[in-house]
Amino acid sequence: MGKYTNLDSDVYSVFGTVGWKAEKIKTHPSNFIAIDTSTEFIRVSIIPSGNGVNRRSISGVLIIDIFTPSGSGPQRPSAIADKLDTYLSSKQLIVSSGIVIQFGNSTLGNTGNDKDNKALFRVAYTIPFNYFEVL
Repeated sequence: MGKYTNLDSDVYSVFGTVGWKAEKIKTHPSNFIAIDTSTEFIRVSIIPSGNGVNRRSISGVLIIDIFTPSGSGPQRPSAIADKLDTYLSSKQLIVSSGIVIQFGNSTLGNTGNDKDNKALFRVAYTIPFNYFEVL
């Protein structure tokens, strides 16, 4: 497979772990549009934005939109961001032999009510990454 396909599957594998599943936070890919506003969820977007150390490596940013019902306050999105930090912030994930993802430090920013669904409040969790694949 190519580096972009590998990057997608390797980053999404974090959200398929037993530990993350135990958090019971619904996790969706970047092209997901919410219809159900009664529950919280996250939407993961992988943005490759730079070259790595070789042609099979990439740097970029992971943007995770945290959605909670509007009017429920900032406490729950912050708690979800803290959980994401447990799995991602300053972590190095050895995906397989010769493939490593290094995550930096996260930031969190309120973006307000979702433009597509005003019943949802959206907070953006952003974290840079470096994806290394040995040739």
